[in-house]
Amino acid sequence: MTKQNIAYKYRLLPDKEQRIIFAKTFGCVRFVYNKMLEERKEIYEKFKDDKETLKQQAFPTPAKYKDEFPFLKEVDSLALANAQINLQNAYKNFFENRAEFPKFKSKKKKQSYTTNMVNGNIKLENGHIKLPKIKKPIKMKQHREIPAEYKIKSCTISKTKTGKYYISILTEYEKDIQSVKIQKVVGLDFALDGLYVESEQGEKANYPRYYRQALDKLAKAQRILSRRKKGSARWEKQRLKVAKLHEKTANQRRNFLHHKSKELATNYDAVIIEDLDMKGMSQALNFGKSVHDNGWGMFTTFLEYKLKKQGKQLVKIDKWFPSTKKCSCCGKEKEIPLSERVYECSCGFVLDRDHNSAINIKNEGLRLLA
Repeated sequence: MTKQNIAYKYRLLPDKEQRIIFAKTFGCVRFVYNKMLEERKEIYEKFKDDKETLKQQAFPTPAKYKDEFPFLKEVDSLALANAQINLQNAYKNFFENRAEFPKFKSKKKKQSYTTNMVNGNIKLENGHIKLPKIKKPIKMKQHREIPAEYKIKSCTISKTKTGKYYISILTEYEKDIQSVKIQKVVGLDFALDGLYVESEQGEKANYPRYYRQALDKLAKAQRILSRRKKGSARWEKQRLKVAKLHEKTANQRRNFLHHKSKELATNYDAVIIEDLDMKGMSQALNFGKSVHDNGWGMFTTFLEYKLKKQGKQLVKIDKWFPSTKKCSCCGKEKEIPLSERVYECSCGFVLDRDHNSAINIKNEGLRLLA
């Protein structure tokens, strides 16, 4: 039996008093993070040429600031401790060349905090949840039950730009996942206009391109926003309209990707994809909007955990594998311009370019699995 994690996300419906506590906690977490980062930045500038001395410098803790800033005592101490852990991880990623130097948190960005389960301080009861430092249980839309044997590990509370509150409850459970014998395999070739083309029938996912559909409405709403006086009541009302349009697009995309990934994870034992650098692709080919609209990275994340849960596999082949150039019939390779949508080989094989690529991706994945 191995320990597995799964998160459940619900909409929160806090009252006025609870919203005030959330606002205080968001602010204090951001404040502490920035204070620690400011201190750490000074130490880094002082000792950056002496890495051994830099490693020996003690990391600041939230407790250090509580006497000077008493308002920090009003909020959940575990939320402040998690801010410290997040900063330490950001520093570690920087020193191991996995990320840039940590940046200060802005009030304009996503507002959230994480608290941990300690001695039963988080409780679910009749469509409500009890959280540390909040007297009354908070009402939530619990659209699905969490199994009784699942242990709550932590909760992340977040507020969207449209003013909605959500809670993500991370749980832990034990399950013996048996690896499935691989029989049904599919290869997916990334497609800008439809998310992917699959190897079996050459069918596209037919992603509706929600962002493109909303572009006209968004452009009009943003033009109106740009003419409003920033900070005024009319500006705030229009900002909310723009935020709601973005939120609707994001929700439509997420819903579509969940359905498609579930369909693939149910029907196949292994799914083969290319290990693509989406950021580099969007910059190099000037297809930024199309790449981000597709949500390929989100899709592969959904697909991976849904397959893993069933003992199935997501196989990623090398991004430099010549799936487009190679003939899936005879194996010969040839250069093919992006404008050419049909693959024609000297052996007489003719097929849609993306379908041919998907077959090559599947064959390479089968080779790796063997």
